[in-house]
Amino acid sequence: MRICVVGCGAVGSLFAANLATLADVEVWAFDLNKAHVDAIKKNGLQLVGAGSVVGQPTATSAPEELPPCDFGIVATKAMHAASAISATAHAFADGAVATVMNGVGNEETLAEHVERVIRGTTFPAGKLLEPGVVQWDVKGDTTFGPFEPRPIPLEAIEPLADACTRAGMPATAVADARPGQWRKVIFNAATNPMGALTGLTHGRVCERPDLRALVSGLVDEGTAVAAAQGITLDADPEELIDHAARPDVAYGHKASMLQDVEARRPTEIDYLNGGIARFGRELGVPTPLHDTITALIKGVEASWHQQS
Repeated sequence: MRICVVGCGAVGSLFAANLATLADVEVWAFDLNKAHVDAIKKNGLQLVGAGSVVGQPTATSAPEELPPCDFGIVATKAMHAASAISATAHAFADGAVATVMNGVGNEETLAEHVERVIRGTTFPAGKLLEPGVVQWDVKGDTTFGPFEPRPIPLEAIEPLADACTRAGMPATAVADARPGQWRKVIFNAATNPMGALTGLTHGRVCERPDLRALVSGLVDEGTAVAAAQGITLDADPEELIDHAARPDVAYGHKASMLQDVEARRPTEIDYLNGGIARFGRELGVPTPLHDTITALIKGVEASWHQQS
């Protein structure tokens, strides 16, 4: 089996490094960060923290070097998905591509370029420490399932889930992946911008009653939007948020949106809170808190240009 991970930031690197430890899986890692790619070529892809792994994927920044692949895992930022998949689509002409990106609407982006798309959701998290080295902050499960407009058979998805599980990234193939996806969208949209706006880690956000109440309000709006689509979440986001706030889970983890704000990179707000609000408008479900959070994060991004 040949798997290509498209986008080897923190989450993509977790998949690429772990999958590369399997003797029966050939792993390619595609990323435009040339320093990261060069370090992987020289020393392998190293994970530290929650797991200690050194994988040896074949890394490249040149899409034309990618061979035909059975599966792709797209782990870029949501706003980079279109350019990433358009550049690499030739590698998946006879394969299937899964998204493990944050937010909603990513499957539709992939489906514009590849025929077989897998709806995916993953909870592991980390951060890039230096080229070739990623800190694994949070372990978690991954869910894969058919993308409904052009669903592929569940048995065609199971080999990918099995490979991830054997590699130490527990994954399950399910008939309907939307409950897991919306659970994570709601989780992220309720917590990530709180960290981005305050500079606080996940645990420190949750230990403040005022911020925790706002998190719950965002969860309630997101759950209502999911329900309007006929989606029953597969777990309570409130319980997941409190679980992640434990010292032994993700108390000190900086949300990816906070990492983006600190680095003055564009955030995924349009695909998280903005995505929930967009679905809410289409379904007639009010989302005033998500609208407000979206405006605040966009204001933070605008301030960078003002200051420069």
